[in-house]
Amino acid sequence: MNLFKRIEGVFFNPRPVFDGLAAKPAWVDTLVVVLVALIAFNLVVAPYMQKDQLQLMKDNSVLKERVGAERYDQMIQNMENPSARSRIIQTFVTTPLFYLIALLLQALILLILSRFITSSQGTYAQVLSALLHASLVDKLFGNAVRMVLALTRKSLMQTSTSLALLFPKMEVTSTFYIMLAQVDFFQLWLFGILAFGLAAVFKIELKKALFFSYGVWFLKALVNVGIAMISMSFLK
Repeated sequence: MNLFKRIEGVFFNPRPVFDGLAAKPAWVDTLVVVLVALIAFNLVVAPYMQKDQLQLMKDNSVLKERVGAERYDQMIQNMENPSARSRIIQTFVTTPLFYLIALLLQALILLILSRFITSSQGTYAQVLSALLHASLVDKLFGNAVRMVLALTRKSLMQTSTSLALLFPKMEVTSTFYIMLAQVDFFQLWLFGILAFGLAAVFKIELKKALFFSYGVWFLKALVNVGIAMISMSFLK
C-alpha cells in the first residue's frame, strides 16, 4: 500500500492499513510527511507563540526576582527580537528533533508495556510504524484546525481543541485548564486509531487494544500535567 493510500486509510478505513503495516512496517515516508506538516504549522503560528510567551513573561515580578533584573530584561529582549538564526534552529531543528525523540520513546514505552500487559507479539518497528501513522490524525488534521483557530484568534495559547475550549475565559496557567487541555479531541481520536494498530501488531482483540491504548493516553496525560505544572511554577 503506497503512502497516499495509507494516509487516506488511517482516516477512513484504518483496519486494513494497520494489518498491512503489521505485516510489513513502513514509517520513513510517513515521518517525512509528519515533520513537514509540523514545520509548516510552526512557521505559521510562530508569531502568535512569541506574543503569548511575552505576555506570560512581562511584568512577572516573581520571575524577575528569581532570575535577577538584568537577566530578566535580557530574556524579554531576546523574546521580543529573536535572531533569524534562533528562529531557524527552533523551527527546523529543535522542534522536529524533540518530536522525533518523543515519538521513538513513546513507541518503546508501548512495546515495553505490552510485554507486561497484553502480548509477547510485535516488534519495535511495527509499533513505531503504527504509532506514526496514527499520529497523522493529530499532526495533519489536528494541527490544521489549530492553525485556523490561531489565525482567527491571533493567539496560540488561547487556541485549544480540548475540553478547555469550553472555558475561554479561564486562566491558561491554572491547574484546571492544564488538566482540561489534556482531553484533546484529536489525541483521543489518535489513540482510538492506534488501537487498530496495536491489535494488529500484538495479535489481540480490538477491545483489549482499545483499553490498552487509552490506558497509555491516560498515563501520558498525567505526565503532561506534571510537566506543565512544573513549567508554570517558574512563571508564578
